[in-house]
Amino acid sequence: MAKKSFAAKIRNEYSQLLVPLVALALIILFNLFRDPGFFSISLAKNNLGNTVLQGNLISTLNGASELAILAMGMTLVTAACGGQDISVGAVAAIAGSVFVKVLRGSAGVTPLTVALGILGGIVVAMLFASFSGTLVAVFKIQPMIATLILYTCGRSIAYWINGGATPTVESPIINSIGSFIPGIPIPTPILIVIVVGILFSLLFRFTNLRLYTQTVGINQGAARLNGINSVGIKLLSFVLLGGCCAIAGVIGVSRLGLINHETLLLDVEMDAILSVAIGGNLLGGGKFKMSGSILGAYAIQALTITLYAMKVPSTDIKAYKAIVIILIVAMGSPVVKEQMNRLWKKLAGKGSAAKFRREAA
Repeated sequence: MAKKSFAAKIRNEYSQLLVPLVALALIILFNLFRDPGFFSISLAKNNLGNTVLQGNLISTLNGASELAILAMGMTLVTAACGGQDISVGAVAAIAGSVFVKVLRGSAGVTPLTVALGILGGIVVAMLFASFSGTLVAVFKIQPMIATLILYTCGRSIAYWINGGATPTVESPIINSIGSFIPGIPIPTPILIVIVVGILFSLLFRFTNLRLYTQTVGINQGAARLNGINSVGIKLLSFVLLGGCCAIAGVIGVSRLGLINHETLLLDVEMDAILSVAIGGNLLGGGKFKMSGSILGAYAIQALTITLYAMKVPSTDIKAYKAIVIILIVAMGSPVVKEQMNRLWKKLAGKGSAAKFRREAA
């Protein structure tokens, strides 16, 4: 009985990860059949003479870094507010513009000025995110409508910050943030994703944020009766998402070495929402698993790289992605999950009956 209850606990705990894991597995298997060496990893010298890891697997992990970071923050907002923030790309552009503004306003790019630029971007992004959070938590506006304001005007604000210019920031430090740190073969954005994931894990481990967020998302009235400040939890989720936007914006700027408010993380909002959905999280709020959203981000990026490898025209990629994503989201729908649970119980019941007959014989 103990083994059975343990197995049931494991199944309940990790069943939410089934959809993103299956999606990744299908994409990997498809590529292995199409090209057995598609996900091979090799060591090579980059333009600066450093030995680095290369290959489609590294490109997938590296290319999805900004999306994975945004998906972590989006997961919290979705769980607490039962809605999504569609302004994450615009807020990231604002943070990126502040980052560049600080660097351009200093005498030179040094570790201190880079740290100040990152801190300034995070603070500004959190302030803008708290504006959206106030509309949602205090004024009870639906999240997608509240964040439509910054979605519409955010990139214009990013444009004004640097006086309408698209200034460049050339520095070995900036290059290291966007590509590789000398002596480390793993792309820096991948390492940043790991650090952000660890920070969230520590936050959930040493505070009650996960429990409070899920409680507010499931039943706000019950949360209030239990002494949980639902307004504060919702605001905090937006503030943390703002921090994620700033980090993603800094990575995006560092990759290019310049700030382009029009193209930086353009259309990343929908991919961030889809990452949360593919990760098995309920878009209506409540229980969440951040690791599922991260896997969802990597699944989307793996699909994108696969389509490019198949020489699908860039204008058609969104259509192909939409078809595949519809299938993936349908797999994770409550109806399909219910049918799968019924099938699982039916098969388990038949297995138990057969075992009982064998033991009786």
